[in-house]
Amino acid sequence: MTLTIRTSAWKNGERIPTKHTADGPDVSPPFEFAGIPAGTKAFALICDDPDAPVGTWVHWVLYDIPGTAKGLPEGVATDAELPDGSRHGTNSWNKYGYGGPSPPPGKPHRYFFRLYALREPLGAKPGLSAAQAESLAKSKAIASAEYLGTYGRG
Repeated sequence: MTLTIRTSAWKNGERIPTKHTADGPDVSPPFEFAGIPAGTKAFALICDDPDAPVGTWVHWVLYDIPGTAKGLPEGVATDAELPDGSRHGTNSWNKYGYGGPSPPPGKPHRYFFRLYALREPLGAKPGLSAAQAESLAKSKAIASAEYLGTYGRG
């Protein structure tokens, strides 16, 4: 099996519901993981928007998600460290947790949610940047998967 990530909130490549954006309650979407490879000890998840006018804008960095996880619930807390040991990195607002789409008016932007299955946790304190977390995740990755959402204003 191949590692997959999906959400019940929208179909891959389609529009992200307002609930999961800055135009709504801005809660993180629920995700399901499947095809988890043997030996997975942790996961890392990074969400970014490569279409932002200032360059890639990071919306979410979450790592050291337990390898036993089958997904993430809707509305993950924005604490630096979660009760299950998961840790947040910082997004482009320099905050912990999920920050939903909030693009300027114009063409819809793409939001990539990348999941990494890891052979060991990153083991870093909360606060890694997306670049730091992704570099570490790639060095420990057994598999990766991606899910796409779009969102635009006007």
